[in-house]
Amino acid sequence: MHPRDPLLADKLNEECGIFGIFDQDGLAVEEITYYGLYALQHRGQESAGIAVADGHTIRYHKGRGLVPEVFDEEMLDTLKGGKIAIGHVRYPTYGDTSLYNAQPLVIKYKKGFLALAHNGNLVNANALRTELEEAGAIFQTTVDSEVIANLIARHIDEGLETAIQNTMSKLRGAYALLLMTEDKLIAVRDLYGMRPLALGRIGHSYVVASESCAFDAVDAEFIRDVKPGEIIIISQDGLRSIQTPVPLKSGLCVFEFIYFARTDSTIDGVSVYTARKEAGKILAAEHPADADLVIGVPDSGTTAALGYAEASGIPFGEGLIKNRYVGRTFIKPSQAIREQGVRIKLNALRKIVKGKRIVMIDDSIVRGTTSKKIVEMLRLAGAREVHMRISSPPVRFPCYFGIDTPTKEHLIGARYSVEEICRIIGADSLGYLSIEGLLKTVEGSGCDFCLGCFSGEYPIAVEGKDE
Repeated sequence: MHPRDPLLADKLNEECGIFGIFDQDGLAVEEITYYGLYALQHRGQESAGIAVADGHTIRYHKGRGLVPEVFDEEMLDTLKGGKIAIGHVRYPTYGDTSLYNAQPLVIKYKKGFLALAHNGNLVNANALRTELEEAGAIFQTTVDSEVIANLIARHIDEGLETAIQNTMSKLRGAYALLLMTEDKLIAVRDLYGMRPLALGRIGHSYVVASESCAFDAVDAEFIRDVKPGEIIIISQDGLRSIQTPVPLKSGLCVFEFIYFARTDSTIDGVSVYTARKEAGKILAAEHPADADLVIGVPDSGTTAALGYAEASGIPFGEGLIKNRYVGRTFIKPSQAIREQGVRIKLNALRKIVKGKRIVMIDDSIVRGTTSKKIVEMLRLAGAREVHMRISSPPVRFPCYFGIDTPTKEHLIGARYSVEEICRIIGADSLGYLSIEGLLKTVEGSGCDFCLGCFSGEYPIAVEGKDE
């Protein structure tokens, strides 16, 4: 359960968001990074941090909370004068929620300073941590990002670029990394490209971000996606790329298109908006319904609902309204109030749904508790029928690569059939998008996808996984 938003317990929760800039135009790198992180806030709401380098040292600030909570104008002023900056917003998928685990991590080693921001999760982090501790390493955090930083520092005598390549050869899992020294910005994407990472430009200055929507926020031009296994080094001399050997098949997380990414982003050549709308269209063909109105569960189901309505010819309407100010919990609610959490976050438009047969589109069902409450809400508002349609296949397996998923025993899709889930949530009918249909929505990307949470087949072998 998210510490700030208990209502998100029935969703697969985000990983993290990273943003970096190397300035060649006299830009205020701390401000640009602030707005870049603001655009990536959907990827993490637990903590935020920015580190800046001025050619001699690295200064940083990080804290628990949303970007505008952690950084005010006075705090940003303390970071002025930098040439390079990296930033991070975190959702805690590994390690606890302590401020010690907020990023960027900044370490001092014998050759200087290194700052690191990481999105993803390593499946061999514990083994690497044990190996390093036995060799004398001391860890300040519980996040696997510190394992990466420690490995790089241990190989630094071979040169930074070689140290990164040697570290990559030991890592197993998902990672999009931004590294910063006093005079370099380095972007790294894991060998399978499981986490997104994009390269852009503001004038002569380069920017790197988890999603292209961050470029729009800072008026940057999208150049291209960082390739799986690629290391990009940006310095005063310009940009260089090192391509490390990669497997024959990549494994971009397909849930980026279903739910995680912002709708206005483009990842590996595929528009998130287009993919979601196409999912709705295919869903209408795979699971038609005799109904009067199509609605989406905001915001994640809205685009797919538009596609479903367009393909089916059933009118689209706003049947559910979202309270956009829910998510930050300042008081501990009583159990009675907590049980009303969905009603605090969503409310049915009685005049729109009363007497109608409704098709309700959502992106996924994880535990099923929220879906059940929304169906009940629509019926109380007078809906005659509620036909639920999901724009992804059933989530039957956990993720081990940076997504916060429950164990298999808590995944409703792993324990029950579609017919049983339909009865549990109280819908008149239930239909999921097929895996084949899902893959059609991302055609043209030129990459392969990780479908592990649907199929149980992961790009990387996971020892001791939840069966």
